[in-house]
Amino acid sequence: MGWAVVTAATGTVMIGLGAFWLSFMALADLAARSGIVPEQAWIWPLLVDGLIVVSTIAVVALDGRPGAWYPWALLICGALVSVAANSLHAIVAADASVPGLLAATVAAVPPLVLLASTHLTVVLTRSTTRPLSTAHAPQEAAVETETESEPELEAVAGRRERAARLREAGWSNKAIADELQVHPSTVGRWFTPPLDEPEITTREMETTS
Repeated sequence: MGWAVVTAATGTVMIGLGAFWLSFMALADLAARSGIVPEQAWIWPLLVDGLIVVSTIAVVALDGRPGAWYPWALLICGALVSVAANSLHAIVAADASVPGLLAATVAAVPPLVLLASTHLTVVLTRSTTRPLSTAHAPQEAAVETETESEPELEAVAGRRERAARLREAGWSNKAIADELQVHPSTVGRWFTPPLDEPEITTREMETTS
């Protein structure tokens, strides 16, 4: 499935670049019409649409972690400003024979496509670089318990201590797994209490001896 991911990622990047360019030109022209000198008008669309790109990447990177609400807020604000500005530019610059609602609807497509393509590109890239997969979790868990050397055991112990501190801070298992670069099932095993071993009474020991 590697070729499919590469093809999809390439397609979304190209679509995102096209959407960014259309939105960029519209917002730059709107900035120039609003009194910003043409030599500096290109900065305004970079601020608006650039915020969409970086906020989308931050949303995916901070998925499930404390503070993820902030990039979400920036992403929503950036998308609303970009859609509104593109629609306003279409109404101002459109031909008189074109209905304003139609022009605004068409102009709103590029920023929305930019938002969707950026998010999809980040998700695809992240899915191809995950350190572990659920399909190999049981086998890797067995290898972890059987073949770890003393330095590796110390590293695992350190990760478990850090996981415990993060758990006390309110982090979810998924967020802890992403932070420590382990599979969520590994984190779940760390926090699963061991089964109590049955106690052998003195009388049972005498009868068996």
